[in-house]
Amino acid sequence: MASSSLFSTPSTAHHSYSHCYSISRSFVGAPSPSRSKLFFLRRNASASRFTAGRDFLVRSLFTETNHKLKDDDSITPHVAPGSIAADAASIASSIKYHAEFTPLFSPQQFDLLKAFFATAQSVRDALILNWNATYDYYEKMNVKQANYLSLEFLQGRALLNEIGNLELTGAYAEALRKLGKDLENVARQEPDAALGNGGLGRLASCFLDSLATLNYPAWGYGLRYKYGLFKQRITKDGQEEVAEDWLEMGNPWEIVRNDVSYPVKFYGKVVEGSDGRRHWIGGEDIIAIAYDVPIPGYKTKTTINLRLWSTKVRSEDFDLYDFNAGNHTKACEAQTNAEKICYILYPGDESMEGKVLRLKQQYTLCSASLQDIIARFERRSGEYVDWEQFPEKVAVQMNDTHPTLCIPELMRILIDLKGLTWKEAWKITKRTVAYTNHTVLPEALEKWSLELMQKLLPRHVEIIEMIDEELINTIISEYGTADPVLLEEKLKAMRILENVDFPASVKDLLVQPKESSIVDPDEEIQSSDEEVELVDEEVELVDEDVELIDEEVELIDEEEPTGEGTQKKKVLSEPVPELPKMVRMANLSVVASHAVNGVAEIHSEIVKEEVFNEFFKLWPEKFQNKTNGVTPRRWIRFCNPDLSELITKWIHTEDWVLNTEKLAELRKFADDEELHTEWRAAKKSNKMKVISFLKEKTGYLVSPDAMFDVQVKRIHEYKRQLLNILGIVYRYKKMKEMTTEERKAQFVPRVCIFGGKAFATYVQAKRIVKFITDVGATVNHDSEIGDLLKVVFVPDYNVSVAELLIPASELSQHISTAGMEASGTSNMKFAMNGCILIGTLDGANVEIRQEVGEENFFLFGARAHEIAGIRKERAEGKFVPDPCFEEVKEYVRSGIFGPSNYDELIGSLEGNEGFGQGDYFLVGKDFPSYIECQEQVDEAYRDQKRWTRMSILNTAGSYKFSSDRTIHEYAKDIWNIKPVEIP
Repeated sequence: MASSSLFSTPSTAHHSYSHCYSISRSFVGAPSPSRSKLFFLRRNASASRFTAGRDFLVRSLFTETNHKLKDDDSITPHVAPGSIAADAASIASSIKYHAEFTPLFSPQQFDLLKAFFATAQSVRDALILNWNATYDYYEKMNVKQANYLSLEFLQGRALLNEIGNLELTGAYAEALRKLGKDLENVARQEPDAALGNGGLGRLASCFLDSLATLNYPAWGYGLRYKYGLFKQRITKDGQEEVAEDWLEMGNPWEIVRNDVSYPVKFYGKVVEGSDGRRHWIGGEDIIAIAYDVPIPGYKTKTTINLRLWSTKVRSEDFDLYDFNAGNHTKACEAQTNAEKICYILYPGDESMEGKVLRLKQQYTLCSASLQDIIARFERRSGEYVDWEQFPEKVAVQMNDTHPTLCIPELMRILIDLKGLTWKEAWKITKRTVAYTNHTVLPEALEKWSLELMQKLLPRHVEIIEMIDEELINTIISEYGTADPVLLEEKLKAMRILENVDFPASVKDLLVQPKESSIVDPDEEIQSSDEEVELVDEEVELVDEDVELIDEEVELIDEEEPTGEGTQKKKVLSEPVPELPKMVRMANLSVVASHAVNGVAEIHSEIVKEEVFNEFFKLWPEKFQNKTNGVTPRRWIRFCNPDLSELITKWIHTEDWVLNTEKLAELRKFADDEELHTEWRAAKKSNKMKVISFLKEKTGYLVSPDAMFDVQVKRIHEYKRQLLNILGIVYRYKKMKEMTTEERKAQFVPRVCIFGGKAFATYVQAKRIVKFITDVGATVNHDSEIGDLLKVVFVPDYNVSVAELLIPASELSQHISTAGMEASGTSNMKFAMNGCILIGTLDGANVEIRQEVGEENFFLFGARAHEIAGIRKERAEGKFVPDPCFEEVKEYVRSGIFGPSNYDELIGSLEGNEGFGQGDYFLVGKDFPSYIECQEQVDEAYRDQKRWTRMSILNTAGSYKFSSDRTIHEYAKDIWNIKPVEIP
């Protein structure tokens, strides 16, 4: 294993690429001579010849004129070390240098793509110096550091964000103008980093921005997915998935750390050595290699790190004999098996191979990250390592259940490799690890097959079994043995291992005295024809094939002739199936964590009162709320410059970018007509950009005078895009029944914009995408309707698209079934940008409505506490659908939207209960309330003065939803870390 040190001793650094040092100093200032090493370089023999002349390569850049670039006499050919200038000429020199001497493209031309890479590399030079200074100081001070483990980081494009945080946007724009390029056109060449899917990954990225901006010592850990989730294409058949190509041309922001690698093992067996320790041997070994991405803070020198793992095997694992024998596939098998771990995010897990791959991904993230964290702790500790101090120097945050395996992995390393006792290791682990829950959906509370885990991670299963036994003893200690029924109930609800036999000692405690079963021999056996059956036993298998199995087991009567006539004998037709043995990852996370938090007030209450109620009763002190937030840098300051300038002008400061509480000062101008005029102009400017984008991506031309009504998020039944599109269908139907004059009088013109990806194997979600596009194809070509209604599905929705759509949006839909959305973060982004929300009392909607004012939020639908009762009534056949809902379903079935068959989609909204029907997400129940609320939206939009006031108050009231506030809370209440400013 290569050294895990972030920095080696000073003698191991070199300066062969001195241009990075000398030019970048002009951006951020020079570090002291003894600490000027570049973060990603290590000494090697072939490079040592360059160390004598620090300026050698820089001077060579300008020995010949680059005729392929636009020359300008004002471009300074060399920036002397020690200069702190951040002028356009110096930056242009750096860009020219990288275009010529850090080549990824042929030298013939300086096109936009080449300009982007050269520009990004010049920015990276500046980041590296701050990055080195940050971690030199952390090493010196030996500070406590938070480590954020997440399977997703949805970063988006980096260029404009990085130069914005460095306060170099103007200088870079001018530098590129000198080179004949436009900054915005150059920035558009950057692909979105395909490292996430939705809110989970976007939140993680916002947190990294806030951690750096607020000077908290922290790292992010994730996986470097080669093909991302997928790139979405919309065709006549709906959604199609193709592999992401974001790494096709390379990633200028990342630095591969070939000297930072760790072994990761799968399969094998566990044996006990002569030393009495358990040893995990044999099996399949891979190597995790570190790729580092610098994350700069805003207006600060602090630059933290996102470390992504890629996977491979050693060269000797390539079977040269097999390859030369013509068995090419077999020869490459080990390499292929290793590399595919980091091919895609969330590989399909319907097959056993898919399940194995997902579990491998999760363990790779946990094992490599913890080995790295522990190596850093040991290095900073010096000669004597006090493991009791580990939780005082290290915090590990698990972003959802995907990183749960870091719990048994930390235990394994401490016990098997570092020689600690079980008691010592368990105490350290519980003080180190914390868990953020992001869902109340059962399928998202991960469960893994115990059998699969035993094969893939045998040592970890041993540790999990011991933790489960610890938990059992804790529960028995808490509740006693006086009531065996209550005790068994608690154990079944709380155990980590599901459907696994209790230990023998516990079984004895659960034995209940049996009642006498003596039967009077003279008692006549009653043999009626009554039917005995067990009906509708629903067994949900998570991470196995998810299905509802209705098993009907009947006791049937068989007639046996006897001498005394016919006697009926009861025979069991088939045995009750054995339930699968599972590992409940959420339960493991709760048991081992010192803190468990939800991500919105209502969600945290549901976590305590429903999802983990038994654990809350046992450990109430563990449970917290940390309402999500988003970074105001990316989500207002950089993506909406028109609005940003307006805010700064009216509150007379730009401090709101760091202290969002200052946004509240807009409230005193909410009725100012001058502000209203400027506010609407900023919105109109953003809408014009979206109009051009929609024309380019979809071919549809929409009107800037229409309301932009937007729902962009992952496609899922609980998020209820189906409710939205059925509402649009109802609107369209009513329009068709009216004259032209009646339509214009009744309805406000709308452009209804959808965006989001349906998971590749989520059939119902893909049906919803197809239905939306079919409705759009009909409505958008209806000349009678014209600009009064347009329906547009934006393909391949990502962060960059969001940065364009959100500033232009006027109404945003956050309409999930109440109690099912943990928080949401897009609702916060929309509110920040002066968009008015329509939604249910779900997730962060509750708090947003409180902050912006009830009159500035369009509310509809059932409340969370009503949902269970509504579903019960439905199951009992008591639900009576509203006539308007029946009307819209019939309209869909009429064929008005083309030849596609929507029976299964509409059928899911019918019936009383059962898989694929019964309207589980309450679309029909909330439909009339939703339609009524949309009429209120139309009424408000007609009064533009009222609407603009509502918009201003949404921005003013969004200050609470900055990720800076959230991170301060995590740092204080969970991680116990403090800001560290870099001198």
